[in-house]
Amino acid sequence: MPRLFTAVEIPPAVGDALGMLRGGLPGARWIDPENYHLTLRFIGDIDDALARDVAQVLDGVTRAPFDLRLDGLDAFGGRRPRAVIAAASASPALVELQAEHERLFRRIGLAAEGRKFSPHVTLARLRASSARQVADYLTTRAGFRSASFRVDRFVLFSSRASVGGGPYVVEAAYPLGAAAVAGGA
Repeated sequence: MPRLFTAVEIPPAVGDALGMLRGGLPGARWIDPENYHLTLRFIGDIDDALARDVAQVLDGVTRAPFDLRLDGLDAFGGRRPRAVIAAASASPALVELQAEHERLFRRIGLAAEGRKFSPHVTLARLRASSARQVADYLTTRAGFRSASFRVDRFVLFSSRASVGGGPYVVEAAYPLGAAAVAGGA
């Protein structure tokens, strides 16, 4: 039974910049840079037949490429922080791509995503980090902003149930672009 999700891959140069932010936060389990991604839609553990339906329905996505930038660091979890993330600009193209995934998956019988889409790249999962330690970490890195990068495809990833952060396997890649928009490739 595969555990699946769709995502935008992070280019190596941006991953390297994010990797430079690792360290300096007690209790953090840092994600390896080769596993950085921006999740569009978590699908979960599904059977092989539904996995085939997911892969097939994604073939119908026709969107143009777009530019994306990571704009600052933040944490999820409030008083009990559970993750440090790099926030992505919620560009209309990104939001529309994610919303299309949601519509397509609902159409094939998947339950609606319960959380509001908050585009980000997870940098670390936190266990014993205090809110104060996380605030200090974020304050010293407040100026982070990635270079803009082109999103010209999204992928269907699989993962093993593990203690966070990969390894992830690209099961299928879906190009964005003139050929895709015109109904080709």
